[in-house]
Amino acid sequence: MNARNFPTGVPAVDFLVTFFQGRLQRVRSGELDRGASAVEWVIISAVVVAIVGVVAAIINTALSDGANKVGDCIKGASASKTC
Repeated sequence: MNARNFPTGVPAVDFLVTFFQGRLQRVRSGELDRGASAVEWVIISAVVVAIVGVVAAIINTALSDGANKVGDCIKGASASKTC
């Protein structure tokens, strides 16, 4: 007779036995591999977001520097010189 067919009469103990048997079946079936795959996707997504953030910061700095140069050129513009 296995434990599943042998209730103890104590609801908390019956719940724990059933819960752990379910977990054990999931481990044996390999169903828990889905969680590992989800963690991998989260890590990959985080790396991609970090790369996009770095590229955006570099582009923002380059555009800001270019805009400042154009602004300075306009401020000091005269007919006799070019930037």
